[in-house]
Amino acid sequence: MSGTAADEKANGDVTDDGFLDGRLKILQPAKGYRAGLDAVLLGAAVPARAGERVLEAGAGVGVASLCLASRVNGLEVAGLELQPELVRLANENISRNGLGERVSIVEGDIGLPVRDLAATGLEPNSWHHVFANPPFHDPASNPASPDAGKAQSHLTLGSDLDDWVRFCCVMARAKGTVTFIHRADALADLLGAMSGHLGGIEVFPLWPAAGKSASRVIVRGQRDSKAPLTLRPGLALHGPDGRFTGRAEALLRKGEALLLDHPG
Repeated sequence: MSGTAADEKANGDVTDDGFLDGRLKILQPAKGYRAGLDAVLLGAAVPARAGERVLEAGAGVGVASLCLASRVNGLEVAGLELQPELVRLANENISRNGLGERVSIVEGDIGLPVRDLAATGLEPNSWHHVFANPPFHDPASNPASPDAGKAQSHLTLGSDLDDWVRFCCVMARAKGTVTFIHRADALADLLGAMSGHLGGIEVFPLWPAAGKSASRVIVRGQRDSKAPLTLRPGLALHGPDGRFTGRAEALLRKGEALLLDHPG
């Protein structure tokens, strides 16, 4: 751990959290936006294989990217993150988890011109899979958090959902996949943004428990596909006893892949 990160941990500015049942050790800000279940499930849902190149938009401290890289050996994972303090922590996390040869996260904005993205090594139309957890809230209807980092992570601010979808589609190669995790009540907006850019769209609901309304959805599409939309069976995260279901445990603790066409 670098001196800066160690000092921040000692001062309580960052926490050292375990993911995938402790196999990944992740530093993240003690206040503001903190990665959790969404990041792990997103990483589990990317259908990547060894030898492929994968890009995360809005990588934060690297949780989703690191979960994915730890699951799929031989995978090259890159990330783009706007906030420099999160980029610094992400690269600390990459190093301390021994994934520096396969994972890299750079500072940048999804709104950058294509030529500027290419200059950072993120070439458009070249990634087998692109994935993102876009900001959740529209600032027109939701007040911003007083914490600047959390506000930037949760509000669309300078870029709306269309921008996130457009960026991911520009970066994906022909026949490449684009995967999002998002609020269930924003599904219509997400599908609208994906329309005309992606086909073969799969919608996978995530229910807090059986019989409860879905709180999140995983949505995946493919470039250049003309296949129709499919509503998948989805996954209940908790059982009647409040514990994670067996399938949720396999994803969140064992790091297994989330196959959208398999019942949860």
